[in-house]
Amino acid sequence: MDEYLRLCKGIILPIGSTEQHGPTGAIGTDFLTAEAIALEIGLLTGVLVAPAQCFGMAEHHLGFSGTMSLQPQTLLAVLHDLVLSLAGHGFERIYVVNGHGGNIATAKAAFSKAYVTAVARNLSVGSKLRCKLANWFMASEVFSEAQKLYGDSEGQHATPSEIAVTLHLEPTLIAKQRQLPTSAPVGPIYSAQDFRLRYPDGRMGSDPYLAKPEHGKTLLKKAAFALKEDLLNFFKAS
Repeated sequence: MDEYLRLCKGIILPIGSTEQHGPTGAIGTDFLTAEAIALEIGLLTGVLVAPAQCFGMAEHHLGFSGTMSLQPQTLLAVLHDLVLSLAGHGFERIYVVNGHGGNIATAKAAFSKAYVTAVARNLSVGSKLRCKLANWFMASEVFSEAQKLYGDSEGQHATPSEIAVTLHLEPTLIAKQRQLPTSAPVGPIYSAQDFRLRYPDGRMGSDPYLAKPEHGKTLLKKAAFALKEDLLNFFKAS
């Protein structure tokens, strides 16, 4: 690790969530996809990839069995401590590949707190510490491909694009796919109880039956190449 740090001060940290993804999706979808894309970026760039943080802020999914969530303040503390651990070793650029929308606000708050703490602790990286959140599913190349493949049936949760990536990563999941009612409700997100009432099978506007493993391979590659360029620009920025 010391030898790596002499050559590169950056690292990739994948984060996701362990939560329901409709009747046919893997509970680990969000961390499995983030980890796979992070590893692909690592292969393309030679940048070190940390182990995935598998648990995120998924309080609104707790009405479905199997979901394991961190409260926002817990996730904030976890990410803050992970960033500070890396900063303490001399990492200056921490690129977080995120697979779950519920993590976004908390992750950005954790970064802000980490900057203050790094300076207060007089860490060697001090004011050089920079973190960036990269939501792979929001990359323009991924969004465009998902719209081309699925149109409005992409939806907001348990989407065919994320399901497709997991089918590519783990072919045994293909046998679990089945046709679902094509109409799935869309709307706001509040409590776990409210979510279960609004979205009884866990989907939000999506038709995951449209997902194919070959779609997942394409989406993974598009995400990795898009985020590779974003990472390299982030490492070069002041």
